[in-house]
Amino acid sequence: MTATERRASFSLASIFALRMLGLFLVLPVFALEAARLPGGDDPARVGLAMGIYGLTQGFLQIPFGLASDWWGRKPVIIAGLMLFALGSFVAAWAPDLHWLIVGRSIQGAGAISAAVTAFLADTTRDEVRTKAMALVGGSIALMFALSLVVAPWLAGHIGLHGLFALTGALALAGIAAVLWWVPPEPRIHASAARGSVLEVLQVPALLRLNFGVFVLHAVQLAMWVALPALLVAAGLEKSRHWEVYLLAVLASFLVMGMTLFPLEKRGYLRAVFLGAVGLIFLVQVGLLFTVSSSAVPGLGWLATLLVLFFCGFNVLEASQPSLASRVAPAPARGAALGVYNTLQSLGFFAGGAMGGWITKHHGPQGLFMVCGGLMLLWLVVAWPMTAPGRTARGAVANPDVQGRPAS
Repeated sequence: MTATERRASFSLASIFALRMLGLFLVLPVFALEAARLPGGDDPARVGLAMGIYGLTQGFLQIPFGLASDWWGRKPVIIAGLMLFALGSFVAAWAPDLHWLIVGRSIQGAGAISAAVTAFLADTTRDEVRTKAMALVGGSIALMFALSLVVAPWLAGHIGLHGLFALTGALALAGIAAVLWWVPPEPRIHASAARGSVLEVLQVPALLRLNFGVFVLHAVQLAMWVALPALLVAAGLEKSRHWEVYLLAVLASFLVMGMTLFPLEKRGYLRAVFLGAVGLIFLVQVGLLFTVSSSAVPGLGWLATLLVLFFCGFNVLEASQPSLASRVAPAPARGAALGVYNTLQSLGFFAGGAMGGWITKHHGPQGLFMVCGGLMLLWLVVAWPMTAPGRTARGAVANPDVQGRPAS
């Protein structure tokens, strides 16, 4: 990476990290703490307060992505972080569950994922973009692991309102990073032609990636409806679950660094991508076997499955947005990543709803069977993919986009 690419990668990854840390800190304690507020005796409304963030974010990813194509990445990112901070402070003040729902919905309105990802794509070359995207994905995974460790301790000292206030402060720190650390954005928006969502929806490669990111995050969230109970059944106390998660995340980073980047450089990105999808499918099969067996699940076996899951998940988290940014028409890159992130957010929402309903009516066996079926379907849909190549000028050459390699 060049100095500018490193600066862009680390600064934009830090914005994601600050924002996601604020979100993840709330999740482990949200349901219990929200139930103490006036109106919190209704589990359905507590669930709405938790999930409405993903819903409003999903609706606004495309408008924010389009806006970043038209008016530039930095102004849109700053506006989104301001909305996220506002929603956080409303939630911190909320005297009852109604206002907590309002605050969470405003948080979700700060849908900056597409603009940040497009900015990163604007400032990195094709050959290093997957590595840059991996920094973003890695920062998110680390924040998730960190939140599992510190959230219960923080909630005991500052409560749910304090956690939301801290989330708002982290968003303001993200604005400072945009203003003083993120490099100037390229002059791509001053005179470039403007893309459209319709243009994005006509690219087969992007449609496959959009389907994939929906499935990936639906399966990720649905899995966690049943996984904590399996770890408890294996003899691991809830207070120690973070140890397994952290070990799995760190081990997966090591595996990803040893496989994804070297193999992509050698031209094996398609094989690595499909292998990661297949690996998560096998994890679902392993979990289905575990819950179908009459024996008590072994902690070592579950930890192994979690390591394998995060190996596949982190490879896909790094490679999918990189591929989306490379096959998208340049004038519509923000719109393309807006659609991509919309499907990601809707995947979270669907995974939570689907996971809870299936587990309630069909048990964990039904849950992992459906998750395995979704991963197998994704493997079939993704199989025709062609990894984008690079011409001597660095332009993307991809039959899925152009019909033939660029000359």
